[in-house]
Amino acid sequence: MNIGIVGAGAIANFLMKEINQNGTGEMQIKSVFVRDPGKYQELEHQFDVKLFDHLDAFLTSGIDIVVEAANIAAVHEWMPKILPKKDVVLISIGALADAGFLREMNDLAEMYERSIHLPSGAIGGLDLLQNAHADGGVSDVSITTRKPARTLMNHEAATEEVIVFDGKASEAIKQFPKNINVSIILSLAGVGVEQTNVTIIADPAVENNIHTIDIKGDFGTASFSVTNNPLAANPKTSYLAAMSILGTLKRLTNPIKIGG
Repeated sequence: MNIGIVGAGAIANFLMKEINQNGTGEMQIKSVFVRDPGKYQELEHQFDVKLFDHLDAFLTSGIDIVVEAANIAAVHEWMPKILPKKDVVLISIGALADAGFLREMNDLAEMYERSIHLPSGAIGGLDLLQNAHADGGVSDVSITTRKPARTLMNHEAATEEVIVFDGKASEAIKQFPKNINVSIILSLAGVGVEQTNVTIIADPAVENNIHTIDIKGDFGTASFSVTNNPLAANPKTSYLAAMSILGTLKRLTNPIKIGG
């Protein structure tokens, strides 16, 4: 499977290293789409990829699938042009909190018989939630995200934990677009952005992000917590989030599908 990536940040570099340098040959990143190729020229030699700044040339460069590894703005700008031509792995899932944009992407995928793959990111349990809600039987979904206080609060160092947000996922992604993508993937797997409850806590006593998810429904209850180590190249990015993209791509090449 030949892969194209939109973006050249920490996650893109992680994927190029794991797939092109450490991979088994089942996958290869061939093309990278960026606004300024000159800024990232060393990537061509380091990872044996080709840089593009014209979308059509990127899409016709022999790639089978596109991984978006940029940001929400890039999703809104480029996804409607990419999806008619390629399947997509979407990282900036917060873009789908916009109900109108989500409908547009769903309609395009159906029209052109394309797939949008959404990695689980920095959390887990999405298969459980989807299965439990297969007949609409989940009634309550909540996520409490606890982050180091310094990453959420700009003023003087906090001495005790502070709840900086308590509300629905639809509003959480507006106020914290870089911090709470996990609430959107959880919402899409379950009861939606208007029904998924989100609490964000700035905690001076923790060093890593901690996500605690609680689910209730006809099936019973489920509760679990994930503590994320940061990606070495970018402490603002979870290592598990990067790994979830790699895992998604590997599953696409595996004839045996686990879970779901």
